[in-house]
Amino acid sequence: MRLKKAALLCTSLMLTFALAACSGGSGSTENAGGSGNGNAAAESGNAGGGAATNEPAAANNAGGNAAGNAEEDLGTPEMDFDMGGRTIKVVSWWDMAIPEDNPDNIQKKKNLDELMKKHNFKIEYVAIDYGEYQQKVVASLLAGEPIGDIVRLGKTYSIPTLVKQDLLWPIDEYTKNTKVFNQKVTSEFMQYEGRGYGFTESQSNLITGIYYNRTLMNQLGMKPLQDYVNEDNWNWDTFIQVAKEANKDTNNDGKLDTWGLAQGGLMDQSLYSNEASLTLGDKQNLEDPKTVEAFDFLSRIATEKVARPTEGGDWTEPGQFFRQGNTLMYAGAGYEVSGLKTDMKDYDIGFVPFPKGPSATAYHSGEALFQALTIPKKVENPDQLLYIWEKINDIDSIYDYPDQASLESNFTNEDDIQNSRTAADGMLVLDHNTFPKLPYYDIIGELTAGNSVSTVINKFKAPVQAAIDEVYKK
Repeated sequence: MRLKKAALLCTSLMLTFALAACSGGSGSTENAGGSGNGNAAAESGNAGGGAATNEPAAANNAGGNAAGNAEEDLGTPEMDFDMGGRTIKVVSWWDMAIPEDNPDNIQKKKNLDELMKKHNFKIEYVAIDYGEYQQKVVASLLAGEPIGDIVRLGKTYSIPTLVKQDLLWPIDEYTKNTKVFNQKVTSEFMQYEGRGYGFTESQSNLITGIYYNRTLMNQLGMKPLQDYVNEDNWNWDTFIQVAKEANKDTNNDGKLDTWGLAQGGLMDQSLYSNEASLTLGDKQNLEDPKTVEAFDFLSRIATEKVARPTEGGDWTEPGQFFRQGNTLMYAGAGYEVSGLKTDMKDYDIGFVPFPKGPSATAYHSGEALFQALTIPKKVENPDQLLYIWEKINDIDSIYDYPDQASLESNFTNEDDIQNSRTAADGMLVLDHNTFPKLPYYDIIGELTAGNSVSTVINKFKAPVQAAIDEVYKK
């Protein structure tokens, strides 16, 4: 799949030699939540339980270029107001200034310049180091002196905690334009008691799934992983079967020298791939049948010795195992593809969604440290800020779908691109990181040690509920 309007775009460039001439109204994605932006990474945590890059996450897959009619887009009518020279501060853990690096962004920047003149305001982008971000931003909100007018916040520490303290504006009444605003972010991912508190113009989702070594797969004479996807037979059972098949002693020295899976302990993947969760609002969810199935799967990976044994490394160890070229599969995130391909030039790297659990209705990716833009309650005229954000981003994109440019630059195989899009389309947000005292790693430890699922649930359901109560009942 190539960029729509590509031929027209090139012709326009040749005729005018001006990038601006081909920007004519474009719609871009900022990757806001967690899926395509390396800078957003840290908030995402990781795709498989490590440090990560939240490339903006979230989204209905309407795509940044959805044409839509006026009724569908619900665009805000033109507003006339003067902001009196006010400086709008946009705060994130990366510089969110619009780069003029493609026609979409060129048009956004042009829109911004026109809006600044019309409504008499300036804009300042403030980047704060991720390591100190949460502490600084939350402290400013609690002090009644917000560090910015539009502030990126992690869901884990803003909902319900900051919302319950009346520190954020509900903004859902201002984000009706489906062409611009990602509706899932406001109406689902960043919602509390029926109101939406977060927004983004990014239509991208965090992509997570399984990277696999096609070269090794072929050397081992294995059935192509893509065949399982094509047959709609890529599930937990076939996943374990494939991993075991790749656990081989190829030189007959009595020791395994190829492995099927780079890591165990895949709690988040087990949950989102079965549409399960550890928590549900203000209640523990360990006894839900879907969660029980996820625990069974996690336990099975460990007790059946499916994954490559750890050698005592840190959270980067699975990625290093995969890079050695002797491990077939690695559970990772979309932002890792460039580094993997750079480090594994001699190997053909493919991507499939994480396999479906028995209760899943579709393939999914998962985000356990979701984040989005918010407006502090102390900030005046949130309607005007959202109007400006909408009009900046109300463009006709040259792209056919979110993250098209990055996917087509990183993958040459159409199956890998489609698999990435499929995983992104089904992104789910997990909320267990909202609760600081939830014994997440203790649960994993007990399950992977071989303790029965029922025993683990009985042991931890009360502590999990207590961790939830600590947050919700403050």
